[in-house]
Amino acid sequence: MDLLSLLKTNPLLFVILAFVLLYSVIFHEIAHGWVARLFGDDTAWRHGRLTLNPISHLDPIGTLMLFIVGFGWAKPVPVDYYAIKNKRFGLFSVALAGCFTNILIAIIAIFLLQFESVRMNSKLTFLLPIVIKINIVLGSFNLIPIPPLDGSKILMSFLPEEAQNSLAKLEPYGFFILSFLLFTGMLNPVIAFMQNLVYGLIIMLFSFMR
Repeated sequence: MDLLSLLKTNPLLFVILAFVLLYSVIFHEIAHGWVARLFGDDTAWRHGRLTLNPISHLDPIGTLMLFIVGFGWAKPVPVDYYAIKNKRFGLFSVALAGCFTNILIAIIAIFLLQFESVRMNSKLTFLLPIVIKINIVLGSFNLIPIPPLDGSKILMSFLPEEAQNSLAKLEPYGFFILSFLLFTGMLNPVIAFMQNLVYGLIIMLFSFMR
């Protein structure tokens, strides 16, 4: 998605997409910091990262990529994993928090669309599907177990220490690995699988609620 082109053809949609993308990423990062604080690490809080102020979260390259290709990122919240209590469960919870938040936002949006009064509001029926799609994409993509994505740290929480260290060594090269896999299309089947998995879990959840 080329948001810069959209700015010329449909400025209103550009603003809506940019806002939803930006705050979906921000909520994702805040969730990491908030859960880390619950487990004893207040690094993100001390650095002023538990805020909705976008200036505190914007990453120059991630923001540029967001507008050029419709995929970007915020500055990761600082987490001191050595300060985390209950190491394995703490690592798992902090890593999962961002993806869970995006998926929860999507679930709330889907839940709202179940009400006729919401479906009769043209603005909400336009906005909520965008919120759903963006947050499911963000949540499911970050579950992929490739460093530095959250899925790699979720996987680490189940691995022995030696395997954790081996996976962690890939993190400095993670951006290049991901870029290669994305631009060659090799990651597309994995992305599709993760999205279908998340959609399936959400459908199962709503089937239990009926």
